[in-house]
Amino acid sequence: MIDTHCHILSGIDDGAQTIDDSLKMAKLAIEEGITTIIATPHHNNGKYENPKASILEKVAELNRVLQAEKLPLTILPGQETRITGEFIEDWENDRVLPLNQTQYLFVEFPSSHVPRYAEKMLYDLQLKGLIPIIVHPERNQEIHERPEILYQLVKKGASAQLTAGSLCGKFGKKVKSFSEQLIEANLIHFVASDAHNITSRAFHLEHAYEVVEDKYGIDMLYLFRENAALLVEGKNVYKEMPQQVKKKKFLGIF
Repeated sequence: MIDTHCHILSGIDDGAQTIDDSLKMAKLAIEEGITTIIATPHHNNGKYENPKASILEKVAELNRVLQAEKLPLTILPGQETRITGEFIEDWENDRVLPLNQTQYLFVEFPSSHVPRYAEKMLYDLQLKGLIPIIVHPERNQEIHERPEILYQLVKKGASAQLTAGSLCGKFGKKVKSFSEQLIEANLIHFVASDAHNITSRAFHLEHAYEVVEDKYGIDMLYLFRENAALLVEGKNVYKEMPQQVKKKKFLGIF
């Protein structure tokens, strides 16, 4: 099992704080059946700066520790980059790190809204040969209120990644329900942990995949698991035709 979004690198953001924390997370991941993790520390979010070069060094360091501890887990380099007006400039200056140095790139929106320039920025990234992946859209307030925003971005070439805990109800019933709606509308292409620790923000990836299989069947489970593998290899992922999110009835009314 591959986890494409995790804050397992120590001492650089709000994830693992020490190498011991990283090892505890690694052991929990292994218990869940995870064999590969893309480390995706925050970058350019106003609080943390983790440019490409420093992440590559931290990933190499953690892999050495895992090997010394004989833990069967491989860490790959990545980055959770907040969208800013300087995104393209940072990419051209080699500060932005795609996932496992492929064409896939995480893009994080502010939690409260989607910047007005987001559509053009994602288009410009695609002109550079990159494939933007919008992280945890189910937890974005504006997308929750206006899911057609995500529909338009996916329709125009972006992908999206759901947090496993959202599907397991760890962020509340509303986020869980909205997560299901996004999956049903073919607006989600990856499920990943976004784990920060082993307590309040653990992996839940195995549980999330069980929810996917129970609710949507084995084909949807295979799509998400295969997409994670294809991403790591820099290959084209599976994408169904995106649809508008259907508003669910409540007590017989919309």
